[in-house]
Amino acid sequence: MNGRHMQIGEVAARTELSLRTIRHYEENGLVVPSARSQGGFRLYTEADVARLMVIRRMKPLGFTLEQMRDLLEATDRLDAGTVLEADERAALLHRVRRYQQAATEQVEKLRVQLARAEDFAATLGARLEQNAPAA
Repeated sequence: MNGRHMQIGEVAARTELSLRTIRHYEENGLVVPSARSQGGFRLYTEADVARLMVIRRMKPLGFTLEQMRDLLEATDRLDAGTVLEADERAALLHRVRRYQQAATEQVEKLRVQLARAEDFAATLGARLEQNAPAA
């Protein structure tokens, strides 16, 4: 990380999240700006952007705010650089593994839905071609 700070507008553009959504995640304790400018503007780092991207990726998979918070707490502990007891480390890894498994299951469900949607669109396309006026 280079230590550069970004204002919320730049973060919103980079994450494709609205200002309102970023503020909502802040209000719910999922992300906290790393600093404030002298004028009181929220300032974010690359680590904050990475955290928001985790949240953004979890949302369409149906994870709740509480689940997002739980996963972020586990990964924060694992990434903190502090020495963890073996049982704590194992418990944290188990938590992360549960989220990975849940994400994989949800991705598979979404693939099935997408395949059905593509079949439906193709069926409609074939029907239109079948009923198109002769040229």
